[in-house]
Amino acid sequence: SRWYADRGVGDCLPFQAGHLVVYGFAGRVLRMLMQEHLNKIALKEILKLKDLKNVKIRFVVPDSETDPLDLFKNDDQGTLLKWQYHNSKKKAFREGQVTIGFVRIDQSGDRWLLFHVGKVTRDLDRRGEAGYEWEVLEEYRKYFGRLIIKFKNSSQNMIRWADTVLDECEVLEILPHVFDHDIFPGYDRVNLSWQELKRVISKEGWKAALENQNGVYLITDSKTGKMYVGAAYGESGIWGRWQSYIETGHGGNVELKNLDPDYIRQNFRYSILDIFKSTIDEKLVRERESWWKSVLLTREFGFNGN
Repeated sequence: SRWYADRGVGDCLPFQAGHLVVYGFAGRVLRMLMQEHLNKIALKEILKLKDLKNVKIRFVVPDSETDPLDLFKNDDQGTLLKWQYHNSKKKAFREGQVTIGFVRIDQSGDRWLLFHVGKVTRDLDRRGEAGYEWEVLEEYRKYFGRLIIKFKNSSQNMIRWADTVLDECEVLEILPHVFDHDIFPGYDRVNLSWQELKRVISKEGWKAALENQNGVYLITDSKTGKMYVGAAYGESGIWGRWQSYIETGHGGNVELKNLDPDYIRQNFRYSILDIFKSTIDEKLVRERESWWKSVLLTREFGFNGN
């Protein structure tokens, strides 16, 4: 016996058990649901792993200090893989196991990016750090940074046996190139660490948005809270000023020259306070710069010397 989802006489498709023909809107809904189900691609269809009872998936999530997605974006694979093979009090893996690593790419927590498929070659018997030696399974490298899945983890455990969750891991897309989520977010949403600024400053979208705009920007020392207010006007606008910070660390600012470049790279953040067209009178930009210095007290308590 069969069910049918029908959107018109003579246009019936088998749906499931039963002898009912469903017409009209309900039929169309059933047809859409059936098609959606047929179009879904499970992760196991792509990776085609054998012996799933020997495979574990780690869904790597941020802690209070670091977002592993930033490690991926900054190409810090060494640190990211230490996260993948980290042991807490309980061992995560055992020798000979295949491990799959995903990093979360959205705040909802349902979209994940594949960054690793490997095999544990040696158990180092360590806790509180990376506890294993491993090798990359090269046949899957072509998917690293490109394969995105949808998966809602219903468990507090972020290390899952593959045979229990693979059917729930839906492949959303395989990107043509390695994941790059550095789209310019809008001037009022710019808030970058030095490392992030270094990564995006040469990207076309960011350059186009910043080099034709004058403005007032803010540099914040995330360790001490001290701030520096600066202005950008003239050729290359904000992009030109920020490019100089990447090249020198201090951008020619006297107070910032006294700081260790490594300290700047580890602790400085960059944001935008005001934005103006490149045709605006430079006097207005300087006036706004002075106003922000007064409001934020950066002459008294920050890095501004004048």
